[in-house]
Amino acid sequence: MIVVEDLTLRQGAFTLRGLSFRIPTGAFGVLMGRTGSGKTTVLEVLAGVRHAISGRIHLNGHDVTRLPPAARNLGYVPQDAAIFRTMTVRENLAFALKIRRQTRNEIADRVLELASWLGLESILDRKAVGLSGGEAQRVALGRALAFRPGVLLLDEPLSAVDEDRRESLLSLLESLRATAAVTVLHVTHSRTEAERLGDLVLRLDDGRVEVMMPGQEHHHTSISSGSITNWTPS
Repeated sequence: MIVVEDLTLRQGAFTLRGLSFRIPTGAFGVLMGRTGSGKTTVLEVLAGVRHAISGRIHLNGHDVTRLPPAARNLGYVPQDAAIFRTMTVRENLAFALKIRRQTRNEIADRVLELASWLGLESILDRKAVGLSGGEAQRVALGRALAFRPGVLLLDEPLSAVDEDRRESLLSLLESLRATAAVTVLHVTHSRTEAERLGDLVLRLDDGRVEVMMPGQEHHHTSISSGSITNWTPS
């Protein structure tokens, strides 16, 4: 579950105040909003790469507001994918597992599992510097999911992908959604993505979060002051 309570954040001259919303455990939440509304800043604060001025962030029942990114048990895929270009695909997928001191066999098994799901088996030993946009996004997604985080943050993951690759990645995200193994917050401008993926679709507008489409699997009872309250997973 992702719970944001009365969050105030700032990036340069841009400020959001009193932001509140929640994504139920295992749900695929989609956050929309016009350019400049603060969607990416919200993800950065949730990920811990930017600090909130005030308010609280709870992930899966834990207050992570002041914790560093590595202690938040989340995977994060920023807009530019941010994979390690000098490493191979295999090394990118293994990175988070190595720093968590998993065994060589555990790492090898998990890398092969991810490569099979993401269609990366044939390029595991290729340097990431030469990958296409779609390949890089799949590697970034695999790296973010490698250690089985409880929360996954995706910032416009399909924006730099051509139409053919976009459909493939949409199908991958649909399969991820179907497992309900991770709580997802996915930022996009695309209504098509929102309708295909979202259990819950939210819009950020003038510092308020409003429900555009409550998911069929979750029950929405009320909204007040831009916050979403009284969600009950089915």
